[in-house]
Amino acid sequence: MKPSPDLLTPDNHVLVLIDFEGQMGFATKSIAIAELRTNTAVISGASKIFNVATIVTTVAEASFSGPVFPEIEEYYPQATSNYIDRTSMNTWEDEAAYKAITGTGKKKIVLAGLWTGVCIVGPALSALSEGYEVYVITDACGDVSAEAHERAIQRMIHTGVKPVTSIQYLLELQRDWARQETYVAVTDLMKKHGGAYGIGIQYAHRMLAH
Repeated sequence: MKPSPDLLTPDNHVLVLIDFEGQMGFATKSIAIAELRTNTAVISGASKIFNVATIVTTVAEASFSGPVFPEIEEYYPQATSNYIDRTSMNTWEDEAAYKAITGTGKKKIVLAGLWTGVCIVGPALSALSEGYEVYVITDACGDVSAEAHERAIQRMIHTGVKPVTSIQYLLELQRDWARQETYVAVTDLMKKHGGAYGIGIQYAHRMLAH
C-alpha cells in the first residue's frame, strides 16, 4: 500500500519554469503555441494549488525576450514572485537561480520551459551530475523544430531524466479524489484548461447532480 518514492508529491520537489517568454515562444515550432500556453497554465495552476516550491526564471527579459506568458503571470505575478532574470542560457550556471533551486532542499527537480534543447537540457544534465532526480514536463516544453525537441528529450532520457506530461503532473499531485481540500480547485483547473477531459468533468458534475 506504500506509494513509490519515484512519484511526485507537493512537498518533495521544486518546479522550475524557465524562459516562458514572448521571444522564445515566437520561434517555437515543435508544439502549437495555444497548446503550449494551455499546458503551461495547467502546471502553473497545479503548483499553486498544491503550494509546490516554484521558481520562475527569465533570460534577458527587459532587453530581448520580453515578459512571461500570461498563464504564469496569473498564478505567479511578477510583482510578488521575484522572477530571476539571467544572461546565461543554462539556468544552473546562474548563481542566483542555482542558489534558489538548491536552497529549497528538494532532491527532485521538475523542469519546464523554452527551448528544450538549450534551456532545459542545460539545467537537467547539470542537476543530474550533482545527484538530483530530474523530471521534465515534456508537453510544457518546446523548441525551434520537432526534431530539436525530440532529440533533446531523448538525450535527457538517456542520461536519466524522467519525462512527464502536464496533466500527469497535476493528477500525480492530487493522487486521490478523496483529498477534498484540493478536489474543487483541481477539477476547476481542468474545466478551464483540460480540453476534452475538462469538458467531461463539467458534464459529469452537471449530469450526475440530477
